[in-house]
Amino acid sequence: MSYLPLPSRRAPKALALGALALVLLALLAAGSGAIDIPVSEIPALLWSRASDDLRQTWQSVLLDVRLPRILLALAVGASLAVAGCVLQAVFRNPLAEPGLIGASSGAALAATLARVMLPGMAVAPAAFAGSLMATWLAWAIGRGQDAGRLLLAGVAINALAGGGLSLLTYLADETALRGSTLWALGSLAGAGWMQLAWLLPVLGICLALMWREYRALDALLLGEREAWHLGYELTGLRRRLVTLSALTVALTVSVCGALGFVGLIAPHLARLLLGPSHRHLLPGSALLGAACLLVADWLARTVVVPSELPIGAVLSVVGAPFFLFLLVRARRQVA
Repeated sequence: MSYLPLPSRRAPKALALGALALVLLALLAAGSGAIDIPVSEIPALLWSRASDDLRQTWQSVLLDVRLPRILLALAVGASLAVAGCVLQAVFRNPLAEPGLIGASSGAALAATLARVMLPGMAVAPAAFAGSLMATWLAWAIGRGQDAGRLLLAGVAINALAGGGLSLLTYLADETALRGSTLWALGSLAGAGWMQLAWLLPVLGICLALMWREYRALDALLLGEREAWHLGYELTGLRRRLVTLSALTVALTVSVCGALGFVGLIAPHLARLLLGPSHRHLLPGSALLGAACLLVADWLARTVVVPSELPIGAVLSVVGAPFFLFLLVRARRQVA
């Protein structure tokens, strides 16, 4: 007897338990680092003024450094996971993911170009344009159900973006060079309350708009003809979903650089646990994506204390074997 995926009536309870587990995981991450903070002290540090020097140090580290970083990890991880889930439905391809199809690298290239060549230009609009162009190009080349063609398109786009980043790195001065290097590696170290004040509402709106289309995403999985017979206008629907996904990826890249594999791992695990219905799959992907990036950032800043590992490298160490596993499993299913 198979116990997965869960019956739809149990999905809300599973999502609630997942949200609770994510809160507990965030508390553990908030207490770990170069300066350990007892988890039992965290609620008091959040709601009241510290009474002695040690607790003042804990409170400063928690409120000024760790809490913004944890919130950024949760928001970015959830956003990348939902964007990956949406792209998989739009392309009808389980291997579609912002990093693999070039959306992340396209956004990173455009953002770095804005920083190096056009210092007065805002990074976020440039990243959005780069992400949108890369996503539409991958879709135009690899549309259909052929996973190989889509992945080859992504490889070409990533190679082109990588070459552009290398050229910009060569042309950049020392300050811009350091910034472009951080884009390539990915980092959440720059998290701050001013940044979160505008990022969280915008990402929240993007996620809400994508979740509203959960019925349309289910219809897309049935095929173009079936979705059309159900009353969906496919051209406009795809345009909205791809634009929202590209905007989401661009916002995350403009803040913390290109982070790969979150949009691949989280939707697959959520689909295994909750089934294919996007009503539960989208929030499940968001929870798992948030947990994935939170754990990756936790490892990045605690494994080699007081130094810090590039979070992009941590994600690649986990994500690349998972991607190879998916390819091998797909080959066996075909055989």
